[in-house]
Amino acid sequence: MPKHRVLIVEDEQDIAGLIKHTVERGGEADAEIVASGDAALRAVSDRPPDLIILDLNLPTVSGIEVCRILRSRAETRHVPIIMVTARTTEDDRVQGLDLGADDYLTKPFSPRELAARVRAVLRRATPASERQAAAYRGVNLVADFDAVAVSVQGQPVRLTRREFELLRYLVHNKNRVVSRDRLLERVWGYDRLVETRSIDVHVGRLRSKLRDAGRQIETVIGLGYRFIDA
Repeated sequence: MPKHRVLIVEDEQDIAGLIKHTVERGGEADAEIVASGDAALRAVSDRPPDLIILDLNLPTVSGIEVCRILRSRAETRHVPIIMVTARTTEDDRVQGLDLGADDYLTKPFSPRELAARVRAVLRRATPASERQAAAYRGVNLVADFDAVAVSVQGQPVRLTRREFELLRYLVHNKNRVVSRDRLLERVWGYDRLVETRSIDVHVGRLRSKLRDAGRQIETVIGLGYRFIDA
C-alpha cells in the first residue's frame, strides 16, 4: 500500500521534528516539513498531500490565512487540516474550525494523542490520489466537474447523474484500470441491489453519449475499465 503524504507546516524545528517522528513512526506515512506559510502554499500547489498539520503562528503568511486560501481553492478545499498551536482560547479554536480545519490540537501536546488524531483524520479522508479532479480537457472531451458540464467536440452532452459520476471517477483515475467492484463502491456506494453487470450497461450508454470520446473508455478484459488520455 502507498504511504500517506503528510505536510508539516511548523517554524519551530524541534516541534516539527517531533511531529515528523510521530507521523512516520507507524510506517504508514511520509512527512515533509516546511517552515512558513508561503512555503506551505507552494508545496501544496505543486502536489496536494493527504494531510496538512498546520501551525497558526507562522512567518510570512499566518496559518489562519493559509487555511483560508486552501479552502478557497477547488483543488485543495478537501485536503484535511489539523491545526497545532499554542493558542488555547475558545475563540481561536472556533476560528480555526470555522475556516475548515478538520481538527485542532494545542501545544504542548501528547505525541500519542497527535498520532491518534492523525489516524482518525486519515481514515475519514479521501487520499490525494483519489480526489476528484475539478476539470478535464482533451482533444474531443471537455468536462467541468464543478459546473457539471460535459461537451464533446464543442457540443454539450446530457448525462444522467450516475453517468456523470461514472465519468468523473474514470477520468480522475485516468490511465489506471478500475475494477467493477471499485466502481460499485465509489459510484454506486455499494448498493447491494446493483449487480456488477449493470455497470457494463451504464458504461455502454456513457460511451454512446460521448460519441468519438467514448473510445477513451477502454474495457480491460477480466479486470474492469480504463479511461485513457486523448
